Amino acid sequence: MPTLASHRKPRSLSGVRTASPAVGITTAALASVTLLSAQSAGAAPVDPKPSMEEVQKKVDDLYRQAGSETQKYNRAKEATQKQKRAVDRVLDEVAKRADKLNEARRTLGSFAAAQYREGAVTPTAALLFADSPQSFFEQKQVTDRLTERQRGVLTDYQTQQADAAKKRQQASKDLESLTASQAALRTSKQNVQQKLGAARALLSKLTTEEKARLAALERKKEEEARRKAEARAKQEARAKQEAERKREEERAQAPSAGTGSGSGSGTGTGTGSGSTGTGAGTGTSGGTGASDGSYATKAAKVLSFARAQKGKPYVWGATGPSSYDCSGLTQAAWKEAGVELPRTTWDQVKAGTRVATEDLLPGDLVFFYDDISHVGIYIGDGMMIHAPKPGANVREESIYYMPIYGSVRPA
Repeated sequence: MPTLASHRKPRSLSGVRTASPAVGITTAALASVTLLSAQSAGAAPVDPKPSMEEVQKKVDDLYRQAGSETQKYNRAKEATQKQKRAVDRVLDEVAKRADKLNEARRTLGSFAAAQYREGAVTPTAALLFADSPQSFFEQKQVTDRLTERQRGVLTDYQTQQADAAKKRQQASKDLESLTASQAALRTSKQNVQQKLGAARALLSKLTTEEKARLAALERKKEEEARRKAEARAKQEARAKQEAERKREEERAQAPSAGTGSGSGSGTGTGTGSGSTGTGAGTGTSGGTGASDGSYATKAAKVLSFARAQKGKPYVWGATGPSSYDCSGLTQAAWKEAGVELPRTTWDQVKAGTRVATEDLLPGDLVFFYDDISHVGIYIGDGMMIHAPKPGANVREESIYYMPIYGSVRPA
């Protein structure tokens, strides 16, 4: 029996609007969401903006790297200058040897001309036509016929020729070394400029507010370093007071040690009594001895010079008198005291006696960072004079502003 369903008419869908506004908007919205999702998935993630602490660390690190590259530049420049002087000396020697060789050749030529006029090809003429003086000398029968004077001239010619060849070879090697140093100099210069350019670019992107926050962080860092310097100054003051107290005690005890001998035995106890007053004075002022006195004299000249440079700008590679980099300042200051220091921080740290930070004396050199890329002159009380970095002038600052590598007493 047929089912009722077979007689049902299908429902008409004509009453339903398939393109109704609601459906259209929903479809468009879904398409938009899908498109945005695809774009977001394909886009690179946006890096968060660095904090001011991170910016400060980055800038400081770039300046430190620039300082290290400056030392490479200084070393390459010094090597270039030395090699250029060496090349000039060798070239002068080559020219002198050439003159002597030409003189010997002219003398031989005059012998040959004279013998030619006599109508014979003489040993001297044979020398001029020979492939080399050596091949000529190998002809013993010819050599035996030379006069004593001619033989001397030939020997001199051979000597000058050999010396000239050696000098030309040395000049060639020196020129190769000079070329290599000049290439290293150019590379170091480019590296310094690149690091400084990166630091400037980073700072130029900061807003006024961000620059103010960065300056506040810098002041905080300076203040912390200053507090450490003040604490050290108090320690040094206490140490001086203690040293002075001991000297006073020694002076007070000195007369009783020497009055017994009186003036009658000046030689017997002269060092005990007669010079106790001065002996105690110089003796403890230098527990380190008389060398301390001479060092203090030199250090006074160093500090006087360094203080006179305050306010002059830092310029990388500069050695004065109008601007300095850090090692250029220390080199110039110690030169004022008659001590020649090497040009770079890497070499200056080896020049003199290493001293501990707690044993620093005015005039000592303090080096910073693990790569020994910075140096300053200790002035006492935890402070130093140094040429800091590009954009800053020679100034006094706490030695605790940067991580200390070590210290040296140059003389």
